[in-house]
Amino acid sequence: MNDTIKYRILEIIPGFLVWATFIGAFTLSFIKPLWAIYFIIAFDLYWLLRILYMMIYMLTSWFRHKKDLKVDWWHKLQNYNEKNWQDYHHLIFLPTYQEPLDVVDHTFASICNSKYDLKKIIIVLAGEKRDKKNFLEISEKIKNKYQDKISKLLITLHEVAEDELPGKGSNIHYAGKQAKKYIDELVLPYEKVIVSSFDVDTRPHEQYFAYLTYNYLNHKDPTKTSFQPVAIYNNNIWQSNPIVRVVASSTTFWLLTDLSRSERLFTFSSHSMSFKALVDIGFWDKTIVTEDSRIFLQCLVHYDGNYEVTPLYIPLFMNTVDVGQFKKSIVNQYKQMRRWAWGVEHFPWMVWHFWGKNGNKKIPFLKKMYYLWNQTEGVYSWATAPLIILMVGRLPLWLATENDKATASFQNAPNMLASLMTLAMTGLIVTAVVYTLMLPSKPKHLPLRSYLVMILQWLMVPFTLILFGSVPATDAQTRLMLGGKFRLGFWVSEKKN
Repeated sequence: MNDTIKYRILEIIPGFLVWATFIGAFTLSFIKPLWAIYFIIAFDLYWLLRILYMMIYMLTSWFRHKKDLKVDWWHKLQNYNEKNWQDYHHLIFLPTYQEPLDVVDHTFASICNSKYDLKKIIIVLAGEKRDKKNFLEISEKIKNKYQDKISKLLITLHEVAEDELPGKGSNIHYAGKQAKKYIDELVLPYEKVIVSSFDVDTRPHEQYFAYLTYNYLNHKDPTKTSFQPVAIYNNNIWQSNPIVRVVASSTTFWLLTDLSRSERLFTFSSHSMSFKALVDIGFWDKTIVTEDSRIFLQCLVHYDGNYEVTPLYIPLFMNTVDVGQFKKSIVNQYKQMRRWAWGVEHFPWMVWHFWGKNGNKKIPFLKKMYYLWNQTEGVYSWATAPLIILMVGRLPLWLATENDKATASFQNAPNMLASLMTLAMTGLIVTAVVYTLMLPSKPKHLPLRSYLVMILQWLMVPFTLILFGSVPATDAQTRLMLGGKFRLGFWVSEKKN
C-alpha cells in the first residue's frame, strides 16, 4: 500500500466515525429503543458533568482576565530589571485580501494607540496579487498615514504558486520570508523578535504588546512556546444580529475554557511566537486552510515535543462576520464555522508525523496520544454531541414498543432528560452573565432594551449549536472523508466595521 492511499485512509477516519455514530444511534433507536434510551441518558449525563467542569475553567480564565486587565503592564515592563525589554522587537503580520480600507485602518490605528514604544514595532501588510489594484491603493494610504509612527512598514505582494493553496497560509508564508530578509539586514537576533500573526481586523488591547513582552521575557524558554490571547469579537458586536453574536461569543467562551487548560491549547486565529521558532520550522504551512493551528503542531514535531502554548489573558478584539445583511451574514457565519472545523485536517497530519515512517520517534508516546486524543475527540464531539443531545435523544421515545413503554426506565426517561437539560441551563445562565459583563459600551443611539436582547439571545443556543456547530463540523469532516473536489479551500470572511 503506497503512502498516498495510507494518508487517504487517515483522512477518511474522522468523517467515518461521525457518520457511524449517527447511523448507529438511529439504527439502535429503531431496533432497540430502550437500549438507545439508556445510551442517551448516559451521554447526556456525561455532557452535563463536562459542561459543569468547563464552567469552572471558563470562570477561572475570566477572573484571571479581569485581574490582568487591571495591571499597568507598560509601567511594569519599563521597571523590569532582569532583561532589557528594549532589545526586543515586535514583528506583526497583517495578511489581507479584498478587505476595505476602513477595516485595515482601524487595525493600524489600534496598534498605534498601544501603550508601547512604537519604534520597536515592525508591521508587514501582506497583500495578494489577485487583489493587486485594491491592495496597492489601500497600502499606499496606510503607508502615508502610519509609516512614520512605527519602526518599519513592509508591504508584500504574494502571487499564488502551483504548490500553494490560495489563502492566508500561503500569503504569510511568503510575507514571512520577505520579513526575514529585512530582519537579517538589521542583524537582529531571531530570538529577540516576537512575531504576531493577526487577522486583518484584529485590534489589540492597548496593553497587549507590553503584556506579551513581559510574558516573553519571563518564560523559561520563550522560543519553545506560542502565546495565545483571548479573542473577543466585540468590534462590531452592537451592529451584529443576535445569531451571529451568539456564535461568535461562543468561540470566545470555548477559548477561555482552554486557556485554563494550557496543556490542551493549540494556537487559534491571531497568536504570537518567537521569530526563531518560525524560521526553524520554515514558516507557516502554505498548502492548508488552518495554518493558524497547524503552526503549533509544526513546532511540536520540530522540537521533539518540547513546545507548548502559553495563555495570555489580555484580549485581541475582532469582528463578527455580520455585514449588515441578515441572510448574507448567516451564510458567512456558517462558512466561517466550517472553515474552523476544517481543522480536522490535522488528524491525518498528526498520525503521519507522529507514527509514519518519517515520523518523529523522539516525542514521548503519551504526549502524542494526549494531543491526538484532544484533537480527535474535539472535532468528533463538535459534530455529534449537539445533534445527539438535542435531536436524536427524543427518537427512541417516539419509536419505543408498547412493552418498552411499560417499563419504569421508559416512563422516567422524559423526566430524567428534562432534568439533565435544566441543569445544563446553569452553564447557559453563567455564560450570559459573563458575556454581558464583557460587552463594550452601548452606542448612545441604541435603546436601553438592547441589553435585554443581549441576554435573551442566549436562548437560541440549542439552535446555534446544531446549525453552526454540528452541521458545519459534519460538513467539513464529510468533505475530508470524500476528498477530491469536495475538499475545502480557504474562504475569506467578509469584514465590515
